[in-house]
Amino acid sequence: MSNAYSQLKARLATESHTWLVTGVAGFIGSNLLETLLTLNQRVVGLDNFATGHQRNLDEVQSLVTPEQWGNFQFIKGDIRNLDDCQRAMAFRHSREGVNRVEDESLPVEYVLHQAALGSVPRSIADPITTNATNIAGFLNMLVAARDAKVKRFVYAASSSTYGDHPALPKVEDKIGKPLSPYAVTKYVNELYADVFARTYGFNAIGLRYFNVFGPRQDPNGAYAAVIPKWIASMIKNEPVFMNGDGETSRDFCFIENVRQMNLLAATTENEAATNQVYNVAVGDRTTLNELYAQLNLNLLPIYPCLQGVQPAYRDFRAGDVRHSLADISKAATLLGYQPTHRIGEGLKVAMGWYVNFVTQPQDKITVQKCT
Repeated sequence: MSNAYSQLKARLATESHTWLVTGVAGFIGSNLLETLLTLNQRVVGLDNFATGHQRNLDEVQSLVTPEQWGNFQFIKGDIRNLDDCQRAMAFRHSREGVNRVEDESLPVEYVLHQAALGSVPRSIADPITTNATNIAGFLNMLVAARDAKVKRFVYAASSSTYGDHPALPKVEDKIGKPLSPYAVTKYVNELYADVFARTYGFNAIGLRYFNVFGPRQDPNGAYAAVIPKWIASMIKNEPVFMNGDGETSRDFCFIENVRQMNLLAATTENEAATNQVYNVAVGDRTTLNELYAQLNLNLLPIYPCLQGVQPAYRDFRAGDVRHSLADISKAATLLGYQPTHRIGEGLKVAMGWYVNFVTQPQDKITVQKCT
């Protein structure tokens, strides 16, 4: 664990702050919720369950104490509705006053904005909904956070912003043209955050996520991320479809690294570190062929039938970037970021969750497993 992160967690465990996590029922949002509650923080969560799930919140509840869970307030709402964004800007609870119960409202200090419609293919199929959520919804959140005078607004940016820029590794100040509607929306987020900083003195930090994976990442649906989707297909003895020749590469980032960056970004006291965007990755490149081999190796002890099974190759997918590799020196220098898990380490931690999710009946659906 990075020295900066370990020191921060020790400090947060002794002081209580109020946080807002949007998209709290999603993969990344629920992991941030778990981290904050474990550190005895107060958390307001906002989600409309478009891509998030109640089961993620239930799982977090099972992992924290009842007292810690009592520090969580959930609001079902949509970032496309400004009123919902404004409602989420305070933690409201009741406390015993003199002779009566009084309602107390504690303003949100830190926003971790994760709510969005992800997926390049989804944005190509439905650019209007992607735009409404990722741009109009993002602007609503900026306005609500500005009016609430939050200390810091940390938002999920994306490595898709690098577009067609060929250079490797990807450095924050060198981007190309976007290759999908999704990439356009995430770049516009950065532009809006920068304008709010210049115009209103707003304090924001963008985190360009690179292929995040880990527990509570849903393997189901047409737009599932590659790691959980492939694991599910392998366990179910279904074909693993690989787009292109398998030499497409990505900088896969375990969720624990994302937790670290969000907390470091939200609480940094380094003025030079604010109103910036950062790569969130490990600075390592893995091809899809290498990824498949690692997944197969991890699953073989449980599913020996996977021995010798190969993926099914098909055409390259529209909007996909050929190679992705992050330079993480900016985050290391300004925030003290040090990734704790590379892909192999992350897979070892996450594999049990993925296997359990796929093999346990979800909504009474029986899975035919590889045996």
